[in-house]
Amino acid sequence: MSVFEGAAVAITTPFKADGSIDFDSFGRHIEMQIEGGTDAIVVCGTTGEASTLTHEEHLDTIAYCVKKVAGRIPVIAGTGSNCTQTAVYLSTEAEKLGADALLVVSPYYNKATQKGLKEHFTIIAESVKIPVILYNIPGRTGVTIAPQTVVDLCTQVPNIVGVKDATGNLGLIMTLFGLAKGQVDVYSGNDDQVLPLLALGGKGVISVLSNIAPRQVHDMCQNFFDGNVQESRRIQLESLELIDALFCEVNPIPVKMAMELLGIYDSNLRRPLTKMEAANAARLSEAMKNYGLIK
Repeated sequence: MSVFEGAAVAITTPFKADGSIDFDSFGRHIEMQIEGGTDAIVVCGTTGEASTLTHEEHLDTIAYCVKKVAGRIPVIAGTGSNCTQTAVYLSTEAEKLGADALLVVSPYYNKATQKGLKEHFTIIAESVKIPVILYNIPGRTGVTIAPQTVVDLCTQVPNIVGVKDATGNLGLIMTLFGLAKGQVDVYSGNDDQVLPLLALGGKGVISVLSNIAPRQVHDMCQNFFDGNVQESRRIQLESLELIDALFCEVNPIPVKMAMELLGIYDSNLRRPLTKMEAANAARLSEAMKNYGLIK
């Protein structure tokens, strides 16, 4: 059984002006997501700035999210690292805190061979009992989890169940689907490729856009599942201007500015990320107006 089907939000981590985690705003954001129909929450991923959190903060954020969600939808904890033992530590602790599943990114900076990737993910998965979703994002990690490696892991390790594919390479994704033969849950990691991936047999999306438009991303997926492909296509195409604006600077800089424009919380980031450039913020604001999110 899939961890979830539909739209999961790659949720942001709000920070106060002094750099500490703003749990009050985080709680409001979680409630906004659930009310908006989000099908699952991915906490402490790329969009959650996990790379700048201490281990204690990382686990505190997971714990808060699990408690706030209170079983209403699945909570998937980002627990990846370029150090296998660090990933094991974060994964086992996240399981103890009540996470429903894990999202584990491929090792970054030091990279790995496909053999190394298999050993890395297997060791992590075998340290827990909850499901594991692989995270394939070579633009950030410098290494691609090959389609055959994904299939091998999902068929040979019982609790590795799927992959978040943020390669942006539809040819590679089609190869994966061809090899998987329905044995891999594939989620889009790119908001501009949700419909194509669903058409290939995908289970949904782990979405940045859902932070500010949870109902629309949920509906895009649900309409497709319900056979209303025309409506799903309409939502995908009408979202493209906003999606482009959300990625005109490195994620999560724009989506945090979008949260500020919505009045949910200030767009504070941790260095080395900095606030959005004025021209790009104006572009984002215009896209949000065109989408009907702000006036």
